[in-house]
Amino acid sequence: MWLILPLSLVTISVILERAFWWAVHRRKRDNAKLDQVYAFLEDGNVIDASTIARQSHDPRLQVIYHGLNHHHASLEGALQIAAGIELERAGRFVVVLDTVVTLAPLLGLLGTVTGLMRAFFKLGDTELSEQAITGGIAEALIATACGLSIAVIALIALNYFAARVAKFQFELQTAATNTEVLLRTAIATRDELARDKWLGAATPVQPAA
Repeated sequence: MWLILPLSLVTISVILERAFWWAVHRRKRDNAKLDQVYAFLEDGNVIDASTIARQSHDPRLQVIYHGLNHHHASLEGALQIAAGIELERAGRFVVVLDTVVTLAPLLGLLGTVTGLMRAFFKLGDTELSEQAITGGIAEALIATACGLSIAVIALIALNYFAARVAKFQFELQTAATNTEVLLRTAIATRDELARDKWLGAATPVQPAA
């Protein structure tokens, strides 16, 4: 139980920290500015799109800003690095919950073994105490129940936060893909218009008959 107690405190602390982080993350979402950035990118206006993205605390817009800030070098690489940083923040301490799910039942089983060992040791005592034997069995059952309870709570929290991280990853991938497509389309359209304008200026005017 002395090992299960700090494990339970760690589990509760991680759950509260992650719940607070996701609550703050929800308040940072700014779909209106995201649509504005997409509109500017569709028009090929990278400067205004980058300015709006930089002013927002939305992680999706922060990823887009870092991508646009390095679009001359490697847009895709910059988007991937920025998205990776945001995903690392979102998945923070999830591995702790995964460890608790496995470790808590094992500690409960360890408590069960030690409790039964204590009960069996009392059987060899000349002054047999029924209370001592039942106490050892109770210790074994309590340790098992506590270990399983912590594991169940950690498992529920792990699945919930893992689902949130997966959804967040999809949103970042969607934002990055939209940025790449809109920017490349705008650049291709601009180059095509410039080529048509140059061809139109280079075409000699036929003299009137």
